[in-house]
This record gives sequence, C-alpha cells and structure tokens, in this order.
Amino acid sequence: MTDWIISLEGTEAGARLAILLALTSALAHACFGALQKGRHDPWLARGAMDAFMVLLSAPVALFVVPWPRGFEWLVMVGVIAIHLAYKIAMARAYSQAAYTVVYPVVRGVGPLATLVFAAAFLGEHYVPLQWFGVAVLSGAILMLARLNFGGAAVPARAALRAGLIWAFAGGLLVAVYTTYDAWAIRLMPDPFTFLAWFFLMTSLDFPLMLGYRLVKARQMPEAAGALAARGFIGALIAFVSFGGVMLGTRLGKVAEVASLRETSTLFAAAIGWLVLGERSGPAKILLMGLIALGAILVQAA
Repeated sequence: MTDWIISLEGTEAGARLAILLALTSALAHACFGALQKGRHDPWLARGAMDAFMVLLSAPVALFVVPWPRGFEWLVMVGVIAIHLAYKIAMARAYSQAAYTVVYPVVRGVGPLATLVFAAAFLGEHYVPLQWFGVAVLSGAILMLARLNFGGAAVPARAALRAGLIWAFAGGLLVAVYTTYDAWAIRLMPDPFTFLAWFFLMTSLDFPLMLGYRLVKARQMPEAAGALAARGFIGALIAFVSFGGVMLGTRLGKVAEVASLRETSTLFAAAIGWLVLGERSGPAKILLMGLIALGAILVQAA
C-alpha cells in the first residue's frame, strides 16, 4: 500500500485519488462533528472518541510501523500542540452554540486561510480562478452560518456569540493544522507511519481530561454505554476523516484538497435536515449550491 501511494505522487491518478479522499473525508467529518455535538457533553464525547482512537492505533504505532526518530519527534510535538488547541476550540464552540451554527463557521474560515498558508509556507501556486472559487465557497459557508445565527432565539444570542468566536478560532486552527500536517506527512518517508503515530499521539489528551472529569464527579456519566458506543463509532469515522484528508494533501495540492473537504458543510446540512429535523429554506439551498460551485471552480481551474 505504501509503495502504491508513493508511486502516485505527482501523477494524474494521484490527483484523482486526492479528490476522492477529500470528498470521503468531507462526509466522514460531517458525521464526526454531529457525533461530538450530539446527545452527550462535547468534552465527554470527544474524550470517548479519542480513547478508542488510542486503543485502536496503539498496536499499529508501537508494533507495526517504525518509531519516529530525531527531528521527527519534534515534528510530532508540533502536531500534538496544534491539534490540542483545535480540539479545545471546537469543544468550547459546541458547548456554546448549535451544531449548524458552529460547523459552517469553522469550515468557512478554514479553506481561505489554508489557501493563504499553503501559498505562503508550502510554495504552492494557485491561479486567480482558484482564489475566486475558495472565496465563493468560504463566503457561502459563512453566510449559511449567519443565516442560522439569525434564526436563533434572542436569549441565546450571548452564548451564540461566544460560540462563534471559538468557531472562528477553530477555523483558523483548521488552516494551521492542515498546512502543518501536509508538510509533516510529506516529510515522513512512509505516510502510514505518520498517520499511525498521529492518531496515537494526538488522541492522548482528551481521554486524560475525561478521566479527570469522571474522578472529580465521582460517578459515571449518564448512558455510559451509549457514550462508549459513540466513542467507538467516532474513532472509526475519525480514521477516515483525518486520515483521508492527510493522504490527500500528500498526493494533491493542499488548498485544493482542503476546499473539497469543506463540502462537508453540504453533508452537515443534510444531516441536520434528515437526522436532526432541521428545515432548509430557499436561501439555505442557494448557499449550499454556491458552496458546491466554489469547490467546482477550485478543481476546474
């Protein structure tokens, strides 16, 4: 598998696979966000997901793939720090505001900032039509968040504003970790070695927080079995979501992959409509169409 992935780098087949990985990651990420924002407290839900990610990735990282060496350990420290900041921002955002408000803001800020970071720090070149496409995509996603915010009840506006601030920070951190992870996975000779250690090392923090909360509360959370099931399913989805997009950035341009991944907002809207019972009016449908158009422009260019 590793040799096959490496052989596709810089080829048309690799670019097509990057597109497929980005779209698969988009669907998985929308499901992952819905799971974290669902029935349980976002901190507990993320802690349970990360606990299962540790359990599932540890055997592979410790006994199957090579261990990081020298400078690679410093690279992984940076990965841990960035993803911890991102997870804290997301947990705080989900604690303050609705899923359909928070999620579009995070995903709307991310692609435009990622385009800037990829051009500045990775030396990637993008044509004007691609910049325009990302602007259309990001603008439509942020307008969707504004529409959702406007429909919220007045007493909840203060909490929503706090949630939006954390969501904006989360969006910037998406751009930071997307760019940094793309650099890191390209630095490692074997992309699957990076992924195995990534999932292990970035998933240790929230389970420790979860354990601290449970010890402090001196009792198990309500519906602990359902929380464990959510954690296991979320871990499997996370492997697809984060693993897919990182493999995609190794094979294709970072901002192109990131832009396609932000079509997760379309999947999130579908989840809100089909699963959470939320309605989509003409304005939302139009904005979702613009999101798709922006992603198409980035690729067509």
